[in-house]
Amino acid sequence: MREESLNCKAVPDIAEKPLLIVLSGPSGVGKDAVLDYLKKSSPDFKFVTTMTTRPRRHNEKNNVDYHFVNEGEFQTALKNNELLESANVYGNWYGVPKEPIRLALKEGKDIIIKVDVQGAATIKKLAPQAVFIFLLPPSVNELAARLNRRYTESPESMALRLRACEHEMKQISKFDYVVFNHRDQIESAVNEIKAIITAEKCRVKPRKITLL
Repeated sequence: MREESLNCKAVPDIAEKPLLIVLSGPSGVGKDAVLDYLKKSSPDFKFVTTMTTRPRRHNEKNNVDYHFVNEGEFQTALKNNELLESANVYGNWYGVPKEPIRLALKEGKDIIIKVDVQGAATIKKLAPQAVFIFLLPPSVNELAARLNRRYTESPESMALRLRACEHEMKQISKFDYVVFNHRDQIESAVNEIKAIITAEKCRVKPRKITLL
């Protein structure tokens, strides 16, 4: 008699609900790089692109890395209640569009969004059953080195970001998981995130995402 193979998806009431995964962490920790790697290696996930008024960097693509908009366009989206969360970070606005998330949830697809720590706190109030992952650098010195390699930070901006990082690190207890993003080991960080998602899929009591 042939033995039938089982997995979490085959067990009734387990992993039937789509996940909303919120990836956050301090500026310069490598959230964009991790997200880009996830996009290339995990086509089954739905990725929601953040809207921002920040100027586009030379290596960024509009509607891929971010939806780059002007101040007026952002304020219109804000006024029309089109954003799940929004925040002004270092003088620039960032916001996560609601509609792509609602569509993905309706289709039963797992969604990954990237936000700053302030944005993650807002989403936790609106979708408390989301999975919150905090991406950490191996050290503050390494974080400073990564910011320096961008060649986009003035000494004043650098000092501001490092002070903000110290505050953001104190918010770790509000997250579900921590993943360290070591230099030149991005695949390891991505694999840890995938392992977290796999574990969540095997919860006996699955999370049920409802946007408040």
